[in-house]
Amino acid sequence: MEFHVDIGPQYEGERVRKEDLYVEFGGPKVEYKAELVLMKDASEIEDEKVSVVGPDIKDLEEGGSFPLFLEIFVAGAELEKDMEPVIERRLHDFCNYIEGVYHMNQQDEIWIRLSKDAYSKGFVSFEEFGQILIFEYKNDIPLIEQMQITFYTDPEKVKEKVEVARGIYEERRARARGLKEEDVEEFYGCVLCQSFAPTHCCVITPERIANCGAINWFDGRAASKMDPEGPIFPVPKGKLLGRVRGEYEGVNQVVQERSMGGTERVWIHSALEYPHTSCGCFQALCFYIPEVDAFGIVHRDYKGETPLGMPFSTMAGEASGGRQVEGMCGMALEYMRSPKFMQYDGGIKRIVWMPKDIKERFKDAIPEDLYDKIATEEDTTDPNQLAEWLEERGHPWITGEAQEELEELRAQDEEGLE
Repeated sequence: MEFHVDIGPQYEGERVRKEDLYVEFGGPKVEYKAELVLMKDASEIEDEKVSVVGPDIKDLEEGGSFPLFLEIFVAGAELEKDMEPVIERRLHDFCNYIEGVYHMNQQDEIWIRLSKDAYSKGFVSFEEFGQILIFEYKNDIPLIEQMQITFYTDPEKVKEKVEVARGIYEERRARARGLKEEDVEEFYGCVLCQSFAPTHCCVITPERIANCGAINWFDGRAASKMDPEGPIFPVPKGKLLGRVRGEYEGVNQVVQERSMGGTERVWIHSALEYPHTSCGCFQALCFYIPEVDAFGIVHRDYKGETPLGMPFSTMAGEASGGRQVEGMCGMALEYMRSPKFMQYDGGIKRIVWMPKDIKERFKDAIPEDLYDKIATEEDTTDPNQLAEWLEERGHPWITGEAQEELEELRAQDEEGLE
């Protein structure tokens, strides 16, 4: 099949700006959007079939933002269930290989843009979009023997599918909970986002999921097995240099190599000192608030201002690109549930502000006696008012209780390692 647009990794870093936009799917203006890959038995798949449920690209109004659910079924004798999220995450690669297509984020946060130039060349149907993806997947991942794709654009169907997908995402994330960094010999690295952040390298451990929230430690293991030469690979831990800060000799070596010397050290569980680098697909930011010497968390769906006086979009621009930015660290929201969450900086007890949506969704990750002491946008976004609010409620970081605990914890890094 001949395509109307060119395909190849040379288009990976191509961005579709607002003035070049024909249509977009998902993104901040659209509530329901997602992508999902599921394994099926070969008998359940009509190989290379592409379907559209709802309006096709050519039926949509130019300049609009539309809901989209991208559903992919795969089959193969050597495929494993653990490979589903890995195959799903490769959509970021393969969409960006298409001339005039821009793909960002993952799962139920996707943002796909199609350029006017691609549309004018005849790229006007999801049929062609799907056939390109099937071609790329089968060419790059031989384990995939059969593939079927459905694009849902009907708003009600998209909503229905997204809600089901969110349950599947949660089941995947839950698998890794309870596994500890001490239990494994190696972590995994991911450079999938280097087309937009050339010096970024995600370090995926049992207790820190990838910044995008889509790849946990088990997914990393499956990915490296599925595609040994791919963007996700084993990272030998090497000598432990700091138990609390999460510094490993092997991790430092791999990150230095993969970042082309841009990053020499990474403290996996700190946002202040040698923080993990940030790409552009991170779900949220952990950010330092100088006025209270503590941290806030903000996610990409939050549209208001933060106590830093700027919205997520502005902060994301400052933090992304694969740089180490002290006091502003990209992260997955699932990381909040980790016992090692930013533990070198004080962990969850040093968090003093977050959007109400996140506070309610991740209530189980917040100690019961701390929950009412964390402010949201409904309480204040002014840092000076925030200081007063926290003092009135006796936040443990403001009272000094949590600081004493942190000093004791940090001492473990100074006492020598076994």
